[in-house]
Amino acid sequence: MNPTIEAHESKVRSYCRSFPAVFTRAEGATLHTKGGERYIDFFAGAGTLNYGHNPPALRGKLVEYIERAGVTHGLDMATEAKIAFLDRFVQTVLQPRKLDYKVMFPGPTGTNSVEAAIKLARKVTGRSHVIAFTNAFHGMTLGSLALTGNASKRRGAGQSLHEVNRMPFEGFLGDDVDTIDVIATYLDDPSSGVDAPAAFIVETIQGEGGIHVASDRWLQRLAQLADRHGALLIVDDIQMGCGRTGDFFSFEQSGIEPDIVCLSKSLSGYGLPLALTLFRPELDAWSPGEHNGTFRGHNLAFVTAEAALEHFWQDGTLGKRVKKRGAEVCRTLTELARRHGATVRGRGFVYGIDFDDTDLAGAASREAFERGLLIETAGAHDEVLKFLAPLTISDGLLEQGLGHLVDAIDAAAGTLSNGKSKAATAAAAEA
Repeated sequence: MNPTIEAHESKVRSYCRSFPAVFTRAEGATLHTKGGERYIDFFAGAGTLNYGHNPPALRGKLVEYIERAGVTHGLDMATEAKIAFLDRFVQTVLQPRKLDYKVMFPGPTGTNSVEAAIKLARKVTGRSHVIAFTNAFHGMTLGSLALTGNASKRRGAGQSLHEVNRMPFEGFLGDDVDTIDVIATYLDDPSSGVDAPAAFIVETIQGEGGIHVASDRWLQRLAQLADRHGALLIVDDIQMGCGRTGDFFSFEQSGIEPDIVCLSKSLSGYGLPLALTLFRPELDAWSPGEHNGTFRGHNLAFVTAEAALEHFWQDGTLGKRVKKRGAEVCRTLTELARRHGATVRGRGFVYGIDFDDTDLAGAASREAFERGLLIETAGAHDEVLKFLAPLTISDGLLEQGLGHLVDAIDAAAGTLSNGKSKAATAAAAEA
């Protein structure tokens, strides 16, 4: 661990513990350290760098904007950069998908978008409760944290988290249980103790929760259930949006049209903070300034976000390539998982390898780092290795990174197996 970090940064830090190196330069799908080591990135800033580090098409626009003294901070004032982004977003993302959404800038991060979404849902419906799902992750501020399932993160609140009913995500109760039927039973029975919700909030693919994928049919039935009970449907697309599944929005293939959509992470395309809350026009019940934030007008992020849409989303090339290469990654990971008694879940360019041995994912992540690969874990017990490489990674780096991953998992499995065998032998000898 770096002595400056160890001496001065709070113990709350995490990723610098998982990846103990001092990074100085990043480009594409690689990070480089002060000592000259190169790391292939299967982490992508937890989904913030879908187009890789420092994409040249975006960097050039950003440098040019800064050099001509473009507005950096503007609250929600009208700026050239903001208008250019809005025009591009509507023309490139919303109109081709026939989506009619108002665009709100709630603040710089994903949790700001979620907070705005649930606040608006409560304001519009006059109801207070929100239904969230098992294994969900929606952010670390108090409202978003109340929606989050992870016990250790929830404990960090230091207080009770209210106004949320937790319902089972698809598959949580086993493959034989239709969880939409379970939820409907609660809502249809006036004696169930579950109040009519202002909204359902859902991730189509639960990222931090362990790469649990909702089927198209499940999402369609959820949308129907929300409509039947006068509740809004919020899709948290913060990690799975901006092309991660191959489509710009992760819900596109299901055919649903959420009432509210939360976007952030890769929206700026450059790692700069930027978030949007999208909602149907008739839900725009805000009074001026009723919800605001000092950094909701981050013009540098507007510049790179507009450039990302222009460069990557003018046609369907990127999405098609993501789906094709994702299927190839899935085949590789499935074969690897089969050797270790694991299962693979995912879609597009996000996959999780779920190990029965809950120690294996963490051990494999450490082995991968030793081999020059960054990959993180997810799930309730960090039992899932999470593939989240940049969408634009070259074929050569992807193949090399997958090779490192195979070696890392094999090595970790061997080490754990030997360690447990020795422990068992020692225990037997003592007995």
